[in-house]
Amino acid sequence: MEHEVVIVVFDGVQSLDVSGPLEVFAGAARAPGGRYRVRVASLGGGAVASSSGLGLVPSVALEEVGRIDTLVVAGGEGARGEADPALVAWLAGACGRAGRVASVCTGAFLLARAGVLEGLRVTTHWAYCEELARRFPGVEVVADPIFVRQGRVVTSAGVSAGVDLSLALVEEDLGRRVALAVARHLVVFLRRPGGQAQFSAPLAQQWAQRPAVREVQHWIVEHPGADLSVQALAGRVGLSVRQFARVFARQVGCTPGRYVERVRVEAARRWLEESEAGVEAVARRCGFGSAEVMRRVFVRSLGCSPAGYRSRFHGGGV
Repeated sequence: MEHEVVIVVFDGVQSLDVSGPLEVFAGAARAPGGRYRVRVASLGGGAVASSSGLGLVPSVALEEVGRIDTLVVAGGEGARGEADPALVAWLAGACGRAGRVASVCTGAFLLARAGVLEGLRVTTHWAYCEELARRFPGVEVVADPIFVRQGRVVTSAGVSAGVDLSLALVEEDLGRRVALAVARHLVVFLRRPGGQAQFSAPLAQQWAQRPAVREVQHWIVEHPGADLSVQALAGRVGLSVRQFARVFARQVGCTPGRYVERVRVEAARRWLEESEAGVEAVARRCGFGSAEVMRRVFVRSLGCSPAGYRSRFHGGGV
């Protein structure tokens, strides 16, 4: 029996939120053992205009869709605005009968409107996490993961994360070999497992407007193994420790110590993902001083040890 995949589109949809999952599932359907039938659907089956102006012609009307094994709700500007009540009503009914439900990027807003995410832990594009949490207080929104699974409901981060989510679902359905073949064809990682962060530590924080503080931020990122104590950093810009800490927090949005820790974790993550260096060597190189200190920081920040992180994320490229 074919596995029915339905991708929901609408005016203002983000085209990559559609094409990413579509190419993954369509590629898996062509692989040995593939059994997907993938259809793009809109209300009434009419063409829609993406947020970039690209026209998309669905293959079926939502009203004509029968069995749904995997329902994928794309995101885009049209998902965050005033959605068509008919679309929201269709989603509320379809999500109840679908085998599993997934949203890409701000598609989570549509699922939330349909009541599907109430009481669940979800994610969306990092830029809209606060808005999603504010508008739907019954939903627990987490900004960091690439995708989050809660039972049969899976939500992903922005745009390209829909490819990661779809590859994970293909691997779940058809095994690693098929997912790997699809990933190789698309020239992407087999998957960045859901717990991996959406963005790096410097991106998660704002860059300071004050040039001297911004230069300190760049120095931290480029020299994670250096002496990055508040005293040393304050000395680089000729400020007292107290004054530097106050200015840095106001400009960047976190304390110098917290920023340094995040940058060091990010640097260590890259070394663990991309190199064969031992945990102790990575800890020294990234300024933690010892493997034990790095372990405690990793557990607190990422919920796993450095060794556990490496076992999950090392060597994912294809």
